Amino acid sequence: MGGTNPYIEEVKYKPATKKYTVTFLPSGKTVEVDPEKIPYGHNGLPGSILDISEGFKMGLDHACGGVCACSTCHVIVHQGLESCNEATDAELDELDEAPGITPKSRLGCQTVPDGTTDIVVEIPDWNKNYAKEADH
Repeated sequence: MGGTNPYIEEVKYKPATKKYTVTFLPSGKTVEVDPEKIPYGHNGLPGSILDISEGFKMGLDHACGGVCACSTCHVIVHQGLESCNEATDAELDELDEAPGITPKSRLGCQTVPDGTTDIVVEIPDWNKNYAKEADH
């Protein structure tokens, strides 16, 4: 799907200018994010956790195409949350619908690291869709 949500405020974020890493839990796989290659896909904000997850095939689900209209891309940012943009009211409203939220919960489609520190993010086990269509 992809695109924008005309019903929410524009998200303000600072894109990364240097390479950094994102470690995805529980797999423990670490990927190097190169700002020159952003966006990796067409879902979520450019350089968002969802965009990075899709670019490296990390399996973060997203029912709405990354436009902040659901809570399926819920992640928990264990390290590096301070380098990410602030959550908007629209994101916080959608997070209210996600099971298992924590103070470090965010929507992957709206969370954009600025590259000043490495990130550790957990994709909760209950949030994985093990049956997906093949990439076209």
